Amino acid sequence: MFTGLIQDLGRVERVIPGGMTDLWIHTALGAAAFELGESIAVNGACLTVVERTGDSFRVQAAPETLRRTTLGSVKPGDQVNLERALALGDRLGGHLVSGHVDAVSEVLETYPEGGSWVMGFRLPEELAPYFIEKGSVAIDGISLTVNTVEADRFRVQLIPETQERTTLKARGVGSKVNLEADQIGKYVARLFALQRGQGAPGGGGGLTAAAIAAAGFGTP
Repeated sequence: MFTGLIQDLGRVERVIPGGMTDLWIHTALGAAAFELGESIAVNGACLTVVERTGDSFRVQAAPETLRRTTLGSVKPGDQVNLERALALGDRLGGHLVSGHVDAVSEVLETYPEGGSWVMGFRLPEELAPYFIEKGSVAIDGISLTVNTVEADRFRVQLIPETQERTTLKARGVGSKVNLEADQIGKYVARLFALQRGQGAPGGGGGLTAAAIAAAGFGTP
């Protein structure tokens, strides 16, 4: 679990393709202290540390990860947003982020407004139910507030701190980014669909104990 508050801009050192794609990433977070097997979010995708040195670490991306995220296009020299997993008792400054990317989107527009930087992104149809104005979204692992939502796009604003500490401001129109919708929104939308009879056994019946159990809620 993560918060969407980026801790470091890492730099990709090596990309080693194969059955699993290995990424070596340089970081200022003190990679030597990383635990083998710990989770780290790389541009919003939760990956596992499998090797580390003094200032670099290696993660592996499975074919499914490459299909569902932008990590298949990273190359040596690229900067990536890094966040180590949240520890119990840490301050939750952003929002709950799982590191499971829902979709790849693209930048549709960028422009300045005051000291902020406004960015518009394509909103995939399947994610639209989870987006509301002033709700949360993780873009390349960055916790951001949704400013406006339209039928096929949404906008966010980057304050100067976010512009400086993440890779997002450098993304031009047409650039691809990883999206993760708000987890709370997903659960609310799922329960609402069940209440209307969608997704329940037999296609009807509304929100019943059986429907909730069938959806995986409340089971041991």
